Amino acid sequence: MKFIKLLLIGFIFLVISCNEKENHPYGFYYWKTKLALNETEKKTLNRATLPYLYTRFFDVDKIDTKFQPVGVIIKDKSFESQKKIVPTVFITNRTFLYIKKEEITFLAKSIHDLIQKKVSEYHLTVNNEIQIDCDWTAGTRDDYFIFLKALKKISGKEITCTLRLHQVKDKNQTGIPPVEKAYLMCYSTSSPLENSDKNSILDVNTLKAYLSRIDEYPVKKIEVALPIYSWGIITNHLEKHKLINALSKKDLENPDFKRISENEAEVQKDGFYFGHYFNKGFIIKIEEISDDQLKEVVQFLENKIHNFNIIYYQLDSKFVLNQDFNF
Repeated sequence: MKFIKLLLIGFIFLVISCNEKENHPYGFYYWKTKLALNETEKKTLNRATLPYLYTRFFDVDKIDTKFQPVGVIIKDKSFESQKKIVPTVFITNRTFLYIKKEEITFLAKSIHDLIQKKVSEYHLTVNNEIQIDCDWTAGTRDDYFIFLKALKKISGKEITCTLRLHQVKDKNQTGIPPVEKAYLMCYSTSSPLENSDKNSILDVNTLKAYLSRIDEYPVKKIEVALPIYSWGIITNHLEKHKLINALSKKDLENPDFKRISENEAEVQKDGFYFGHYFNKGFIIKIEEISDDQLKEVVQFLENKIHNFNIIYYQLDSKFVLNQDFNF
C-alpha cells in the first residue's frame, strides 16, 4: 500500500513537472541613434525581468578602404534607467573582407575606445559585456573570429555575438564563433524585397527548418532574440519595393485603399500616405508578428535549448503597446 502511494506521488510529480511552464526572463534591444525613452517605453522597460538594455552604440562600415563609425549614439539629457547597458555594435560583413592582420587589432581597439568614450561622456552604467552583431560568412569567418578574440583581450570584457539562422544551419561553412554566449536572431527569415507570400520578418516553418539541429550547436549558452516590429512593403508599377517602418494592418483602413487580403491593399488614389507619395495601383503589404507566432517559436526552442532569456527587438512605443512579453 505504501509502495502504491509513493508510486502515485511520483506520477503526480512527473505530470506537474511536464506541464510546468518554462520561465524566460526578458529584456529589449534599443536600436535608435538617440537614447531617449518616452513614458510608454519607460514603463515597458521597468517591467522587463532582465536587468539589461542591449543598446546599439554605433555601426562600423568600410568606406573607401577606411573603417568608419556610422550613426554614433547620442543621449538625451532626460534618459535614465535602472537597467545596465550592454553596448552593442553592428559591423558590416564587408568590413572584414580583405582585412589585414594588423588592421584587426586596430579595429578592435578603435571600437573599444569609442565605446568607452560614450560610456564616460554619458555617464552610463554598463554590464561587463560587449555584444557584436555581424552577418559574417564563410569568406570572413576567420578574420571575424580573430577580431572577437582581440576585442576580448583589449577590453577585458565578455564578448558575445549575434547568431543568424543561416550561420546555425551552415555551421560547417560559417564556423563557430569563439564566444561563450550567443544571441540567436529569430527573425529575417527571408528578404522583404522578394515577391513572396511568406512573412519575411518571421516565417515559423522556415525558422524551424533552419534550426532543426540547433541543439547540436557547440555554443551552449544561447539567448533568443524575438521580433516585435512591423513594416509595410510598398510595390510600385515596376515591381520595385520600398520599406516603411512601423506600419500595421490598422493602417490599411483607409477609404483610398482597396483591401486585397487581410494584410494587403491597393492604392486607389494618387497622394501622400505615411509621409510618402503613392500612385494609384501601388500595393501595400503589411508584415507584423502575432503572439501565436512568437509562442510557437518559443515552444519549438524549448525542446531544443533550455533556460534561455528572451530579448525583444526592439524597444519602441510603436511596437510594445498591448504586447504580452511573458511567453
